[in-house]
Amino acid sequence: MRFARNFRNIASEIILAWGWKRALIAVIAGAVSVLAMAPFNAWPVLFLSFPVMVWLIDGAGAGRMHGVPAAAMAGWWFGLGYFVPGLYWIGYAFLVDAPTFAWLMPFAILGLPAYLALFTALGFALARVIWPAGASRVLALAASLTVGEWLRGHLLTGFPWNAFGYALTEPLALAQAASLIGLWGLTFFSVAIFASPATLIDGGSRTRRPWLAPAIAIALLAAMGAYGVIRLAQQPTRQVANVKLRIMQPNLPQDARFNYAAKADVMRKYLSLSDRATGPQSTGVRDVNVLIWPESAFPFFLTREADAMAQIADLLPKGTVLITGAVRAPELPPGARIRRAYNSIYVIDHDGSVLSVYDKLHLVPFGEFLPFQEWMEKLGFEQLTKVQGGFIPGLRRKTMEVPGAPRMLPLICYEAVFPGDIGARDDRGGWMINLTNDGWFGISTGPYQHLQQARLRAIEEGLPLVRAANTGVSAVIDPLGRIVARLGLGVEGVLDSGLPSAIAPTIYARIGDMPAAVFVAVAIVVVIRRRARSGSTS
Repeated sequence: MRFARNFRNIASEIILAWGWKRALIAVIAGAVSVLAMAPFNAWPVLFLSFPVMVWLIDGAGAGRMHGVPAAAMAGWWFGLGYFVPGLYWIGYAFLVDAPTFAWLMPFAILGLPAYLALFTALGFALARVIWPAGASRVLALAASLTVGEWLRGHLLTGFPWNAFGYALTEPLALAQAASLIGLWGLTFFSVAIFASPATLIDGGSRTRRPWLAPAIAIALLAAMGAYGVIRLAQQPTRQVANVKLRIMQPNLPQDARFNYAAKADVMRKYLSLSDRATGPQSTGVRDVNVLIWPESAFPFFLTREADAMAQIADLLPKGTVLITGAVRAPELPPGARIRRAYNSIYVIDHDGSVLSVYDKLHLVPFGEFLPFQEWMEKLGFEQLTKVQGGFIPGLRRKTMEVPGAPRMLPLICYEAVFPGDIGARDDRGGWMINLTNDGWFGISTGPYQHLQQARLRAIEEGLPLVRAANTGVSAVIDPLGRIVARLGLGVEGVLDSGLPSAIAPTIYARIGDMPAAVFVAVAIVVVIRRRARSGSTS
């Protein structure tokens, strides 16, 4: 009884809070929620922080315009509290060339979260517009925040990093639901499940069974876990026959990766590391048929450096290919100055010939291009990679042929964080490759979050994912998200592994975000009907 009384008192304090106290409560709740993301994965904390969202929107009803502006403001503060500690590591990128970019670091650490928090504010505002009485207001919040998160992942190139749905991706059994409903379905479930304890304060005219919503939430969580356990048990990891991978993780400092004078040292390190023996029976690179190097591996245009291509040919035995990231110059007339470039993946044969090329489609704002590039360059701004004019986006993603292995779907850097944007359904391939350079972000939570999100793409698509990262975390992941092999953050080395086999296309791979859209639509209908019956909002 004392616990229930204290619980109601806390809820009442939050509902009645106003001004700076209300903002502080929202910020703290948002900051606590970050603990549900990698590398902590402490998702039970959301049972404490997500009910606060419900109570903040309850309390907004005292404001003008039916509480919509007050709810939006609370959502913005919650989002700011969530995104600042969740994305602090972006600041590390501005210290790679500190004399040029360090002054921008505070703007990045606060500016990006302030922008992303607008989508959380939108979710709160939409929820307040349809806010009903009783337990169905949890559905209103789940539907509205899912819409806000989806928009965050799509508008202005999109940035779905740390979407709320990732809270349900650890342990791995819970993540298996993504094969059915994808990230946005998980986002809907995450909000609905973890916000449900807010209804425990309801009573009287609101509901006769305030325990029902949390009970349903726990049952749903248990059902997701049971489905995942069964799916994992029924589909063990299987390997593609006769495919042996070697991932080279050089752990190279960022300044060396963009310094042409370091060309010889970079190549020497790559070649020696790639041919390193990993045991008494190992013969180095001759043990494998696919060698993989990370994103933008060279401080030069690879195919324009004949000596580097010759060294690669000397390294590769017959029957072995190299998959590597590299900056690629566009086709230009002889003697023309190179002003722009592509961020690309090459497949290179044992004789040094280029078999296929993929150019990155989804470029990173402020990292690989500037909005209003020409105008901002005239004002003296430049992106972090210092490519004048910005990188050129590729035209489309298509599978690449890899001799001796299934066709692969290429993903560069954060292209792996966009659900449903992996490849055409009629050009699926047998595996995904993600080349990245998380060295921009130091030893921080960022690389672990990146790995978590890339792993979910494997579960969604039913395809294995092979990840090569300059500083880690490199990994081989099976189509159910099991990490078959990994090389940790900040470690230099090579990772040898087989290639897991793909499974049949998942329901999500076939129908995309339709389940999430249905959840949102049904929730809105239920909420509107509830409002119509009650004739008033909370």
